[in-house]
Amino acid sequence: MNFNIAVIKGDGIGDEIVTQAMKALETVGAVYNHSFTFTDVLMGGCAIDATGVPLPQETIDVCLKSDSVLLGAVGGPKWDTLPGHLRPEAGLLGIRSAMGLYANIRPAVLFKPLKKACPLRADIADRGFDMVIIRELTGGIYFGERGRRTTENGVEAFDTERYHETEIRRIAKVAFETAMTRRKKLISIDKANVLESSRLWRETVHKMAVEYPQVEVSDMLVDNAAMQLVKDPSQFDVVVTSNMFGDILSDESAMITGSIGMLASASLGDSKRGLYEPIHGSAPDIAGQDKANPVATILSVAMMLKYSFGLPKECAAIEHAVDAVLQAGARTPDIKDAETTQVVGTRQMGELICREIGK
Repeated sequence: MNFNIAVIKGDGIGDEIVTQAMKALETVGAVYNHSFTFTDVLMGGCAIDATGVPLPQETIDVCLKSDSVLLGAVGGPKWDTLPGHLRPEAGLLGIRSAMGLYANIRPAVLFKPLKKACPLRADIADRGFDMVIIRELTGGIYFGERGRRTTENGVEAFDTERYHETEIRRIAKVAFETAMTRRKKLISIDKANVLESSRLWRETVHKMAVEYPQVEVSDMLVDNAAMQLVKDPSQFDVVVTSNMFGDILSDESAMITGSIGMLASASLGDSKRGLYEPIHGSAPDIAGQDKANPVATILSVAMMLKYSFGLPKECAAIEHAVDAVLQAGARTPDIKDAETTQVVGTRQMGELICREIGK
């Protein structure tokens, strides 16, 4: 089978990590008789430099015609002083909206070889964890009304947290169906003791729970969830939450895996076309130095194979290859643990994983 993939390398380390993910896909193609056609497009700071805007229309058009999109990372201090609508991050929000991607799926797994890299206490890390955070992606405070106004106390800035029932129902449906394929345990995270939007969120999730009687559903306030993630992450299976809460909690879950460079993500809508990216940033401080961890990006294309292309065996091949390389002791510089026997760069980590895929 042939698949057309739009490639947004972006800024900072984006080029380096995406290149390794593309090589992983090409290796999968050679082993399992698939082919992948890549089309490079601009988004983020590099797009601002080339076109004056963070998300050119050409990029949107190519992405909408592709089978899926692979993204590296966008942003950097060079563009931090630009107004909000012209910053690189505006391109990210824009492409999610243009593609109708309302569900962000972020697995957080502690690979056994990385237990000693986990910053949690040894007895907690020994229990391990395997969770999926389902984050609503196109609503909430990131997309609500915002602005500034002059008051008697000076300039006031505001951002509005808002959700309507349809948005909550569709993300909850993704979460319930994900839970049905796993341990059938779903925790909905909100701030219903304070926020009206969270009260609607909780009411809507509870109404939907009737449609999934096999799933054990519980609620958790977001501040408690932040504590529970470091106290006992093994208690979590599937989590569903709002845009901002999901952004924060998924980064926390990333750190306890041993490195933020280990976590992949998929952003999906109603079609099979998705946007796949690592959850970390562009890390301009190490760009071009062959130090970046490509594993999250490589695991992101594994998710692409599973969710967009319906190739679970090929997805598993990449995941097993990553595990085998970690078991052998190879680590990029961001992973600090006692099991490290070989510190490798971006390119070498990609090469080692590709070799395992081919075995």
